[in-house]
Amino acid sequence: MALASVVIATHNRASLLRDCLAALGRQNAEANFEVVVVDNGSVDDTPAVIAAAGERVRGLTVADPNRAKARNAGIAAARGSIVIFCDDDTVAPPAFVAEHLRAHENGGPAVVSGPIINVPDSATKLAPDARHYSRAFFCTCNVSVPKQDLLDAGLFDERYDLYGWEDTDLGIRLRERGLRRIFAWSAYLYHIKPADATTLERRRALAREKGTMAARFVRKAPRWPVRLATGAYAANFARAALVHARPLRAVYEKVVTIAPAGSLASTLAVEALVDAAYVDALQEALRHSQP
Repeated sequence: MALASVVIATHNRASLLRDCLAALGRQNAEANFEVVVVDNGSVDDTPAVIAAAGERVRGLTVADPNRAKARNAGIAAARGSIVIFCDDDTVAPPAFVAEHLRAHENGGPAVVSGPIINVPDSATKLAPDARHYSRAFFCTCNVSVPKQDLLDAGLFDERYDLYGWEDTDLGIRLRERGLRRIFAWSAYLYHIKPADATTLERRRALAREKGTMAARFVRKAPRWPVRLATGAYAANFARAALVHARPLRAVYEKVVTIAPAGSLASTLAVEALVDAAYVDALQEALRHSQP
């Protein structure tokens, strides 16, 4: 098998990273790979976790918190001909790396992705099924691509300095270069996502960042597929004006405080408030941003 480089960008999630690296340390013997961890400005125990992870793991530091910049540093340092991206809050089954490599051997130049199975903790194990199929062409939680194609496509655009859209942008450029997509069901991993891990305010903050970056994406590539993907079109803005009117937002806020967490009413109210934060940021950034 070819040599693969598993690239992980991480920021202040030492305990999750420890489980992620431990799982990669249990890969099948046939897998030929290294792990490149890019510490993106952590101030917790991340350096110690990387240092203790074993000789297969190399650590880099990119002090400026920027996911695109961190992943580009990982690509530059990668010794493998195939780069596999996964996140620091994932746990890979023993066949994960080998299955990615096998898909590349059998399918030619391609973007290979696999199922992402959300679980509440690292002890929960589920088999992939139809719910875990994704149409996303390039999602850095679980995707691999030849290193040379990443270089030829221009790497991640480091102007995406907040959360969101840098992987979609690169995916479009890879697709335009003629790479096809292979969805490898056997190359699955687990995404640790506790039900109570993300507060409403945290989700709103991420939505605002993603909306701001969506405007940057639209300014850079003002095409209809990009506008549809980001929601940057008149019909969506009209919808948002109706369902996110200020009086309704007050109702959503009230529902969140009185409805049981996880109930349908609470879930719908939370999703409405998060969507409102995204659309507000998108519209504001479109009025002022440059590509």
